[in-house]
Amino acid sequence: MSNNLSKLIVILGSTASGKTDLSIKLAKKFNGEIVSADSRQVYKGMNIGTGKITKKEMKGIPHHLLDVASPRIKFTAARYKKLAHKAIKQIIQNNHIPFLVGGTGLYIQTITDNIVIPQVKPDWKLRAQLEKLTTQKLFRLLKKKDSRRAKTIDSKNRRRLIRALEIIKKTKQPIPVFKKNKPEFDLLIIGIKKSQQDLKKLIEKRLYKRLKQRMITEVKRLKKQGLSWKRLEEFGLEYRFIAQYLQNKITYNQMTDKIQKGSEHYAKRQMTWFKRDKRIHWINKPKQAEKLIKTFLL
Repeated sequence: MSNNLSKLIVILGSTASGKTDLSIKLAKKFNGEIVSADSRQVYKGMNIGTGKITKKEMKGIPHHLLDVASPRIKFTAARYKKLAHKAIKQIIQNNHIPFLVGGTGLYIQTITDNIVIPQVKPDWKLRAQLEKLTTQKLFRLLKKKDSRRAKTIDSKNRRRLIRALEIIKKTKQPIPVFKKNKPEFDLLIIGIKKSQQDLKKLIEKRLYKRLKQRMITEVKRLKKQGLSWKRLEEFGLEYRFIAQYLQNKITYNQMTDKIQKGSEHYAKRQMTWFKRDKRIHWINKPKQAEKLIKTFLL
């Protein structure tokens, strides 16, 4: 790739794989600033359940694209691309190295593949019809119409299922394999590799840490601020199952079990998404990342 392009380092991996800690170490070492690529950390007030980094944990490293949207309003990948692109350009102007860090595959891809998101306007009539179907029925319908998208979607996320079916109906074709354009940056993409066994333990450890940090209180607060149970459940994983627990639909033990299993499934879906990108350098030790970056920045 042409050396005239500005450099961008991407750190990705599945949930609980240690992206945050690694990115702080690397940004400190290589004069970096971090742009978050997490579809839930963009929302204000969603801190514990999303594992949002605290000011103290940032260790003075500037972070971008945290707390940029109200949880009442749907934040789109198209909006993410616009804001992330602006933040990356700003970091480069400051003569710092931009690090794009996260686990939301589509958000990362908007930058690494410079993809154009199809602008399909909401069809409220169609949405109202689809709302009447059960979540299982919506997923089965998607599987029938677009088996490729069904493999990477959260099968219990009604909002995403309805949106996917809406795009299929409006464009009269499967969810488009987004049109890739030439990336605007010289990329180094680093992926953190963990065994399924290790990941399972990390997810469990993280879950108990978050519960101790009063994650349930956070969900109660969001509800008090006017978010409906339905909206809270749309955020998936922790928010979905805590909301169900608070409505007495499931017990406390069922809630923790569902968050654990749901997170493990999510990690698998993330890896399915990432494995399609042959540019990723997979690492399991921080030193490997440092070595790759040193060579890249020469």
